[in-house]
Amino acid sequence: MNKVIQFGEEVEGYNIRVLNEREIRAAAGMLFFAVFLSLMFILFEGNFVPVKYVLTVFLTDFIIRIFINPKFAPTLIVARLIVRNQNPEYVGAQQKKVAWLIGLVLSATMFVLLVIVNAYGIITGLVCLVCLIFMFFETAFGICIGCKLYGLFYKDKAQYCPGEICDVKTKAEIQKTSIVQIAIVLIFVAFLLTIAQFFDTKFHEKPYDLFGKQTVEKIK
Repeated sequence: MNKVIQFGEEVEGYNIRVLNEREIRAAAGMLFFAVFLSLMFILFEGNFVPVKYVLTVFLTDFIIRIFINPKFAPTLIVARLIVRNQNPEYVGAQQKKVAWLIGLVLSATMFVLLVIVNAYGIITGLVCLVCLIFMFFETAFGICIGCKLYGLFYKDKAQYCPGEICDVKTKAEIQKTSIVQIAIVLIFVAFLLTIAQFFDTKFHEKPYDLFGKQTVEKIK
Protein backbone atom coordinates (compact mmCIF):
# COMPACT_ATOMS: atom_id res chain seq x y z
CA MET A 1 0.00 0.00 0.00
CA ASN A 2 2.88 2.36 0.82
CA LYS A 3 4.22 1.86 -2.71
CA VAL A 4 0.84 2.82 -4.17
CA ILE A 5 0.07 5.92 -2.11
CA GLN A 6 3.25 7.97 -2.05
CA PHE A 7 4.59 11.17 -3.50
CA GLY A 8 7.65 10.81 -5.69
CA GLU A 9 9.77 7.81 -6.56
CA GLU A 10 12.96 6.40 -5.08
CA VAL A 11 15.85 6.42 -7.54
CA GLU A 12 19.29 5.04 -6.87
CA GLY A 13 21.81 7.80 -6.19
CA TYR A 14 19.25 10.27 -4.82
CA ASN A 15 18.71 10.65 -1.08
CA ILE A 16 15.15 11.99 -1.48
CA ARG A 17 12.17 11.05 -3.61
CA VAL A 18 12.25 12.57 -7.05
CA LEU A 19 10.10 13.11 -10.14
CA ASN A 20 10.94 13.29 -13.83
CA GLU A 21 10.92 16.94 -14.87
CA ARG A 22 10.56 16.01 -18.55
CA GLU A 23 7.27 14.28 -17.83
CA ILE A 24 6.07 17.18 -15.70
CA ARG A 25 6.92 19.70 -18.40
CA ALA A 26 5.16 17.67 -21.09
CA ALA A 27 2.05 17.33 -18.91
CA ALA A 28 2.08 21.06 -18.21
CA GLY A 29 2.26 21.70 -21.95
CA MET A 30 -0.78 19.52 -22.60
CA LEU A 31 -2.79 21.21 -19.85
CA PHE A 32 -1.71 24.65 -21.07
CA PHE A 33 -2.88 23.83 -24.59
CA ALA A 34 -6.21 22.47 -23.31
CA VAL A 35 -6.90 25.51 -21.13
CA PHE A 36 -5.82 27.96 -23.84
CA LEU A 37 -7.97 26.23 -26.46
CA SER A 38 -11.01 26.21 -24.17
CA LEU A 39 -10.52 29.95 -23.58
CA MET A 40 -10.59 30.52 -27.34
CA PHE A 41 -14.02 28.88 -27.43
CA ILE A 42 -15.17 31.36 -24.76
CA LEU A 43 -13.69 34.42 -26.46
CA PHE A 44 -14.84 33.67 -30.01
CA GLU A 45 -18.00 31.61 -29.52
CA GLY A 46 -19.09 32.27 -25.94
CA ASN A 47 -18.98 28.49 -25.41
CA PHE A 48 -18.13 27.52 -21.80
CA VAL A 49 -18.64 23.76 -22.23
CA PRO A 50 -15.02 22.89 -23.19
CA VAL A 51 -13.51 24.80 -20.26
CA LYS A 52 -15.80 22.97 -17.82
CA TYR A 53 -14.56 19.62 -19.09
CA VAL A 54 -10.96 20.84 -18.97
CA LEU A 55 -11.38 22.05 -15.38
CA THR A 56 -12.82 18.67 -14.38
CA VAL A 57 -9.80 16.90 -15.87
CA PHE A 58 -7.42 19.47 -14.37
CA LEU A 59 -8.79 19.14 -10.84
CA THR A 60 -9.09 15.34 -10.91
CA ASP A 61 -5.55 14.99 -12.23
CA PHE A 62 -4.12 17.18 -9.46
CA ILE A 63 -6.06 15.32 -6.77
CA ILE A 64 -4.52 12.05 -7.99
CA ARG A 65 -1.04 13.60 -8.15
CA ILE A 66 -1.11 14.93 -4.60
CA PHE A 67 -3.25 12.52 -2.60
CA ILE A 68 -2.55 9.19 -4.35
CA ASN A 69 0.58 9.09 -6.51
CA PRO A 70 1.88 11.24 -9.39
CA LYS A 71 2.65 8.15 -11.48
CA PHE A 72 -1.08 7.34 -11.58
CA ALA A 73 -2.12 10.81 -12.81
CA PRO A 74 -3.50 10.45 -16.38
CA THR A 75 -1.68 13.48 -17.84
CA LEU A 76 1.65 12.34 -16.38
CA ILE A 77 1.11 8.83 -17.76
CA VAL A 78 0.51 10.22 -21.25
CA ALA A 79 3.50 12.56 -20.80
CA ARG A 80 5.66 9.59 -19.80
CA LEU A 81 4.71 7.83 -23.03
CA ILE A 82 5.57 10.95 -25.05
CA VAL A 83 9.04 11.50 -23.52
CA ARG A 84 9.88 7.84 -22.89
CA ASN A 85 12.90 7.99 -25.23
CA GLN A 86 14.41 11.01 -23.48
CA ASN A 87 16.83 10.73 -20.58
CA PRO A 88 15.00 11.59 -17.33
CA GLU A 89 15.80 14.84 -15.54
CA TYR A 90 15.24 14.25 -11.84
CA VAL A 91 13.86 16.97 -9.57
CA GLY A 92 12.99 16.95 -5.89
CA ALA A 93 9.43 15.78 -5.29
CA GLN A 94 8.81 17.92 -2.22
CA GLN A 95 8.97 21.32 -3.93
CA LYS A 96 6.77 19.99 -6.74
CA LYS A 97 4.17 19.06 -4.15
CA VAL A 98 4.03 22.68 -3.00
CA ALA A 99 3.66 23.85 -6.61
CA TRP A 100 0.89 21.33 -7.29
CA LEU A 101 -0.93 22.26 -4.09
CA ILE A 102 -1.12 25.79 -5.48
CA GLY A 103 -2.41 24.34 -8.75
CA LEU A 104 -4.99 22.32 -6.81
CA VAL A 105 -6.29 25.41 -5.01
CA LEU A 106 -6.49 27.38 -8.27
CA SER A 107 -8.24 24.59 -10.20
CA ALA A 108 -10.63 23.89 -7.31
CA THR A 109 -11.55 27.58 -7.20
CA MET A 110 -12.25 27.60 -10.93
CA PHE A 111 -14.22 24.35 -10.71
CA VAL A 112 -16.47 25.64 -7.92
CA LEU A 113 -17.15 28.96 -9.64
CA LEU A 114 -17.54 27.81 -13.24
CA VAL A 115 -18.95 24.29 -12.85
CA ILE A 116 -20.81 24.18 -9.54
CA VAL A 117 -21.92 27.82 -9.20
CA ASN A 118 -21.99 28.20 -13.00
CA ALA A 119 -20.79 31.80 -12.90
CA TYR A 120 -17.87 33.73 -14.32
CA GLY A 121 -16.29 37.08 -13.53
CA ILE A 122 -13.04 38.85 -12.74
CA ILE A 123 -12.04 36.17 -10.20
CA THR A 124 -12.30 33.32 -12.71
CA GLY A 125 -10.47 35.45 -15.29
CA LEU A 126 -7.56 36.24 -12.95
CA VAL A 127 -7.28 32.68 -11.64
CA CYS A 128 -7.24 31.33 -15.19
CA LEU A 129 -4.55 33.86 -16.16
CA VAL A 130 -2.39 32.82 -13.20
CA CYS A 131 -2.76 29.14 -14.17
CA LEU A 132 -1.74 29.89 -17.75
CA ILE A 133 1.30 31.87 -16.60
CA PHE A 134 2.43 29.07 -14.26
CA MET A 135 2.05 26.40 -16.96
CA PHE A 136 3.63 28.55 -19.67
CA PHE A 137 6.75 29.20 -17.57
CA GLU A 138 7.00 25.49 -16.76
CA THR A 139 6.61 24.44 -20.38
CA ALA A 140 8.53 27.14 -22.22
CA PHE A 141 11.34 27.97 -19.79
CA GLY A 142 11.44 25.01 -17.41
CA ILE A 143 10.79 27.43 -14.54
CA CYS A 144 8.53 26.16 -11.78
CA ILE A 145 7.14 29.32 -10.17
CA GLY A 146 5.33 27.33 -7.50
CA CYS A 147 8.59 25.57 -6.59
CA LYS A 148 10.19 28.93 -5.85
CA LEU A 149 7.60 29.40 -3.10
CA TYR A 150 8.87 26.23 -1.40
CA GLY A 151 11.17 28.28 0.85
CA LEU A 152 8.18 30.18 2.28
CA PHE A 153 6.72 26.97 3.72
CA TYR A 154 9.84 24.95 4.55
CA LYS A 155 13.10 25.99 6.16
CA ASP A 156 15.22 23.31 4.51
CA LYS A 157 16.68 24.08 1.09
CA ALA A 158 15.03 22.58 -1.96
CA GLN A 159 17.07 19.85 -3.65
CA TYR A 160 17.43 18.83 -7.27
CA CYS A 161 15.69 21.82 -8.82
CA PRO A 162 15.07 21.95 -12.60
CA GLY A 163 18.18 23.19 -14.36
CA GLU A 164 20.06 22.95 -11.03
CA ILE A 165 18.95 26.49 -10.16
CA CYS A 166 19.09 25.65 -6.45
CA ASP A 167 22.85 25.20 -6.66
CA VAL A 168 25.09 28.25 -6.42
CA LYS A 169 27.50 28.10 -9.33
CA THR A 170 29.47 30.30 -11.67
CA LYS A 171 27.79 30.94 -14.99
CA ALA A 172 29.49 29.56 -18.07
CA GLU A 173 30.50 32.00 -20.79
CA ILE A 174 27.65 30.83 -23.02
CA GLN A 175 25.13 31.78 -20.28
CA LYS A 176 26.32 35.36 -19.84
CA THR A 177 24.50 38.30 -21.45
CA SER A 178 26.54 41.28 -22.63
CA ILE A 179 25.55 44.96 -22.69
CA VAL A 180 25.54 44.77 -26.50
CA GLN A 181 22.97 41.95 -26.44
CA ILE A 182 20.76 43.91 -24.04
CA ALA A 183 21.05 46.94 -26.31
CA ILE A 184 19.99 44.81 -29.31
CA VAL A 185 16.83 43.74 -27.48
CA LEU A 186 16.00 47.36 -26.59
CA ILE A 187 16.62 48.50 -30.17
CA PHE A 188 14.40 45.67 -31.42
CA VAL A 189 11.58 46.80 -29.10
CA ALA A 190 12.00 50.39 -30.34
CA PHE A 191 11.88 49.09 -33.93
CA LEU A 192 8.61 47.26 -33.26
CA LEU A 193 7.07 50.35 -31.68
CA THR A 194 8.12 52.42 -34.70
CA ILE A 195 6.65 49.88 -37.12
CA ALA A 196 3.43 49.82 -35.12
CA GLN A 197 3.24 53.62 -35.29
CA PHE A 198 3.69 53.81 -39.07
CA PHE A 199 1.63 50.76 -40.06
CA ASP A 200 -1.11 50.92 -37.42
CA THR A 201 -3.83 51.70 -39.97
CA LYS A 202 -2.61 49.01 -42.34
CA PHE A 203 -2.47 46.43 -39.55
CA HIS A 204 -6.11 47.09 -38.68
CA GLU A 205 -7.34 46.60 -42.23
CA LYS A 206 -9.05 43.27 -42.87
CA PRO A 207 -7.16 41.35 -45.59
CA TYR A 208 -9.02 40.32 -48.73
CA ASP A 209 -9.11 36.83 -50.22
CA LEU A 210 -6.22 36.69 -52.69
CA PHE A 211 -8.02 34.13 -54.84
CA GLY A 212 -11.50 35.31 -54.05
CA LYS A 213 -14.45 36.24 -56.27
CA GLN A 214 -13.26 39.78 -57.02
CA THR A 215 -9.90 38.53 -58.30
CA VAL A 216 -11.58 35.95 -60.55
CA GLU A 217 -13.90 38.62 -62.02
CA LYS A 218 -10.92 40.89 -62.78
CA ILE A 219 -9.19 38.09 -64.65
CA LYS A 220 -12.33 37.51 -66.76
